[in-house]
Amino acid sequence: MKLKRILIDLCMYSLFSFILAVAGYAAPIAAGEVNGTVKDVLGRFLSGASLTIETPAHNIVGRTQSDADGNFVFLNVKPGVYAILAEKSGFQAGAAVVAVKTGATATTTLTLAAQKALEVSVTSKRLNRARNSLSPKTGGSVYRFDRNDIAALPEGDNTSFNQVLLQAPGVANDSFGQLHVRGDHGNIQYRINGVILPEGISGFGQALDTRFAKRVDLLTGALPAQYGYRTAGVVEIETKTNYEKTGGRVDLYGGSRDTLQPSLEFGSSMGKLTYYLTGSYLTDDMGIENPTSGANAIHDHTDQAKDFGYFSYLVNPTTRLSLMFSSYDGWFQIPNRPGQIPNPDFLAGAGIIGFNSTELNERQYENNRYGIVALQSYIGSDFNYQLAYVTRYTSIHFSPDSIGDLVFNGIASKVFRSSFSNGLQGDSSYHLNNAHTIRMGIFASDEDIVSDNTSTVFPADANGNVTGMPYAIVDNNPKNGNTLLGLYLQDEWRPIDKLTVNYGLRLDQMDAFVKASQLSPRLGLVYKATPETTLHAAYARYFTPPPTELISSKTLALFAGTSNAPSVTLNSQVLPERSDYFDAGVAQRLTSSLNVGVDAFYKKVTDMIDEGQFGQALIFSPFNYARGKIWGVELTGNYHIGNLNAYANFARTVSLAKNIVSSQFNFGQDELNYIASHWIHTDHDQTYTTSAGISYMWLGTEFSVDTIYGSGLRRGFANKGRLPYNIQVNLGAMRKFSLRSLGPMQARFSIINVFDKVNEIRDGSGIGVGAPQFGPRIGFYCGISKPF
Repeated sequence: MKLKRILIDLCMYSLFSFILAVAGYAAPIAAGEVNGTVKDVLGRFLSGASLTIETPAHNIVGRTQSDADGNFVFLNVKPGVYAILAEKSGFQAGAAVVAVKTGATATTTLTLAAQKALEVSVTSKRLNRARNSLSPKTGGSVYRFDRNDIAALPEGDNTSFNQVLLQAPGVANDSFGQLHVRGDHGNIQYRINGVILPEGISGFGQALDTRFAKRVDLLTGALPAQYGYRTAGVVEIETKTNYEKTGGRVDLYGGSRDTLQPSLEFGSSMGKLTYYLTGSYLTDDMGIENPTSGANAIHDHTDQAKDFGYFSYLVNPTTRLSLMFSSYDGWFQIPNRPGQIPNPDFLAGAGIIGFNSTELNERQYENNRYGIVALQSYIGSDFNYQLAYVTRYTSIHFSPDSIGDLVFNGIASKVFRSSFSNGLQGDSSYHLNNAHTIRMGIFASDEDIVSDNTSTVFPADANGNVTGMPYAIVDNNPKNGNTLLGLYLQDEWRPIDKLTVNYGLRLDQMDAFVKASQLSPRLGLVYKATPETTLHAAYARYFTPPPTELISSKTLALFAGTSNAPSVTLNSQVLPERSDYFDAGVAQRLTSSLNVGVDAFYKKVTDMIDEGQFGQALIFSPFNYARGKIWGVELTGNYHIGNLNAYANFARTVSLAKNIVSSQFNFGQDELNYIASHWIHTDHDQTYTTSAGISYMWLGTEFSVDTIYGSGLRRGFANKGRLPYNIQVNLGAMRKFSLRSLGPMQARFSIINVFDKVNEIRDGSGIGVGAPQFGPRIGFYCGISKPF
């Protein structure tokens, strides 16, 4: 409580500074302001530089330090001419002259030259460029977020990772933090510094922390041959490394619904060794979407802890050894719905009179651990490669309300799922000549999964009537030795200066619950018609293995004659998805400030993979449709001029499927019969999706607004219906300032869902949909951070 009181005081100070900024613009003032940036000769921001502002008579009228982004500010400076002096250990001093006018802001940039050569930084930059060249994006679509884009969001670094991705075109929002890219269910791959992150078990928490990302690219469409497995969207994350500076930031953020989120990040360089570390902790009372439309959920507390570390060592000028690691732990209460009525037969079987649904006590614990060791190097001037070993452990433990779940559902299941995977990845690039660059690589992984289920059920007759006391069924199904192997070879060919052609082959093989393989051709073209106009087109054959960590081989015979006996007893194995993907688009620079683009796509699918929540445990299970087809179009635009930045995206998508051919026991026979002979919308099909945002720097305060809109996901029998549209508008303001006793500071204030719109994401109906879920109601948040 004392920490929350401190946060409230800091928020009041932050809000007061914003009010002063606005009031200062409206009323005449006698003083001005000086702000600027400190950089080195390579253009990189320098933090921790000591700055003074002096009069022509050499009287010092202010002192401050540059923050983590190299920025500084002097407030309440009287009109006149001043000298700004900057000093930092290891660099030569720098100076600049500014003229301050009444009520105006003077800006400047100081460049400090290093006292010794910057070989380590230059080598690291060169190796980063070489690593990025291993993964070309020819033919597909790329949407990019850099540090400035993330900082300009209303919540800045405190924005959850999935909320960042929702600002990209064609990304639809769903419950439990799920995202759907271009009409696919999930099927998203994450790469960190070029290394594939093995898939984790789906959960509520965001295992990836936004603050460790230096840049995020979302790749969609028909992609080159090095991209396999999860291909609806590939999220490439380039991490912060901090090889250019020593320093960090401590941040305290919180607000509505008892939200409190402290975080810390720090990085430094010591000779050939550089490192970056960050950690955060979140506690609030809205861990999972509210199943009611009210402002506050019942029984919805969460605690989440995350950390990430990056270490890099330059073995020699052409070789770098990197280590990355991360952990995530999340504790969740499952929110309750008031007014639910227990089954009278189940109440009698349990020997109790009644049960209040608001007193249910379901909980879920999630964890995620991964580690990556990567070696990157050159052989000669034309061949570079990266070899990586990655290991990941992820688990979910659902704990039921042993009595409440039994009387409401006829089953109380204690569920534990875990996945332990190890993988090797190698990527290489050979510059054959000016027209050809050859790339090749391999990925191999081995996964062991645990699926433990202990279910308490009632014995029941053929009509479902309880015939005795409840008893436990143990149904554990581990599956070890699940393997994936992928090989690719491709050529990036430039027959003429304006045209780039990327063609290649990819071979994938899996051995898990089923064995399967596929040879997949890829072809992508990019044509630079004019300096302002770029056209692209591509084709890809995709092979998508089912998420083995989510497959549960339920022993149906154990549940015969119980209150959880399935009406359908067929349980065919989940198969890999195979598809043909076509993509084409154009990007146009209309002016130096305005860029627009349009992209169209079509995907024809066999054994289309979808997922649903079947049963009370909030864990998703995969199944196949025999056929599927997805098509759509995306429009994008962005505008940058001076202190103003804006973007807008629009997508029209259709996702259809037919005939469920695996995990049939999860469905009713009437639904199976209908879907077998009719094309239906998938439950995650959203016709229209829009995102937009704008930020503007005004008198030292950056104001921002962003919004996401969705026309509504599907609902009802066989997904025939559609939910109402949802829209969420967020506002934010951020200001950097300096205190004499503390130095540079940063304050942030944000309002989430400013119009308090009731957004129904799910209503509890539709194929594979569990309880209703609603988006967040209006919330007020603020934070204070201190760079050092």
